[in-house]
Amino acid sequence: MEDKLPNRQSHRLKNYDYGQRGLYFLTMCCQNREHLFGYIEDKKMFLNDAGLMIERWYNEIPNKFENIRCLDYVVMPNHFHCLLHITKSGENLIGDVVRWFKTMTTNEYIRGVKEHCWQRFDKRLWQRDYFDNIIKNEAMYINITEYIKNNPSKWKEDCFKKVV
Repeated sequence: MEDKLPNRQSHRLKNYDYGQRGLYFLTMCCQNREHLFGYIEDKKMFLNDAGLMIERWYNEIPNKFENIRCLDYVVMPNHFHCLLHITKSGENLIGDVVRWFKTMTTNEYIRGVKEHCWQRFDKRLWQRDYFDNIIKNEAMYINITEYIKNNPSKWKEDCFKKVV
C-alpha cells in the first residue's frame, strides 16, 4: 500500500513570474509558532541574539542576490515580515531568496543552540511554506510599510501569535 503525502495547496499565483521586477511582501513563521527571536513589551519588540541573527541575515540578501534590495522588515517573536524589491528581472526567484535565507538562519540557529544555549526548536526552525503578497500599487506599499512598522504594537491581535 502506498502512503500518500498530504496534498498541499500553494499560495503562489499560477503562471506568475516571481523573478520579475517588483516589490514583494513576505512572511515566514517559526515551526509551531515558537517564540524564538525575542519578546514584545510595552508594544515594542526586543530582539534576543537569535532575533539579531535573523536581522543580520536579512541584510545579507543583497550580497548574495545582486538584483534584490531589502526594504522594511520586522522580526517578531515567532515570525518575520519583510519587503523585498527585485530591481531587475532575472533568474533569482523570490523562492530562491527565501530558501537561501531559511537555510542560512537555520544553520546559524543550530550553532546558537550548540554554542550559546539558544532555545531548541522542533525538527525545523521555519514552517515549510511562506506567505507572499505582490505589491501592486503605491497605496498597497504604504499599507504594508505601516503594517510592518506597527506590527509589534498590535501583537495582542497578531494572527501569527501562538495561543498558549
